[in-house]
Amino acid sequence: MSDWTLHRGDALTLLHTLPTGSVDAVITDPPYNSGGMTATQRTNDTTRGKYVSGDAKHALPDFDGDTRDQRGYLAWMSLVLGQCYRLAREGGPLLIFADWRQVPVTSDALQAAGWTWRGIVPWHKPIARPAKGGFRRACEYVLWATKGSVDANRNPVYLPGLVTGSQPRGEKRQHITQKPDEVMAELIRICAPEGTVLDPFTGSGSTGVAALASGRAFVGIELSDRYATVARHRLASIQTTAA
Repeated sequence: MSDWTLHRGDALTLLHTLPTGSVDAVITDPPYNSGGMTATQRTNDTTRGKYVSGDAKHALPDFDGDTRDQRGYLAWMSLVLGQCYRLAREGGPLLIFADWRQVPVTSDALQAAGWTWRGIVPWHKPIARPAKGGFRRACEYVLWATKGSVDANRNPVYLPGLVTGSQPRGEKRQHITQKPDEVMAELIRICAPEGTVLDPFTGSGSTGVAALASGRAFVGIELSDRYATVARHRLASIQTTAA
């Protein structure tokens, strides 16, 4: 049975307490600090207003940490990813989600933290917001990096360069920015079999669910009490099912 641990608190604070070289992969979906073209839009709007369609039926709570400007985001993410680099074993991969606004600064941050940037995996969303007079916002992105060289001998997988899936709907949607289970199940394969996956921004636990379902272990950190509770329930449910 795969093991999991979920820490409740600030990622940058708690990452310092974890042992060096203790994880095989980092797969995470940080607050994008995006969704607004101006400082006023970015800092005054709620996360629901930024990332959820106006006709959405759910009433999921907002989350903190989403009002940084580009320089603040670069500095903060470089520190977070620097700690993740310390925790990863040599050759370990990093996957980090971003939207179109944050791809450049996220690539800067991961390289500043020591990771070797390997490319971008587009995430196609069949159900996505329309944009009047322009193109549907049907893609977000996953930046891929490694700690040193790619360790293909330990994990000789051939993964697609594009993943597809729409965010959960109805009762299955438990977080404003929850990623699809089918997308996470594909991405989790970047971690060596039976390895340990770290997610410092656990949210509702989708990375951990994919890790446990695939026989991998999981270490997560989540700032929000509400979402940490949701993640614990989901992780415990997967572990019980696997047993």
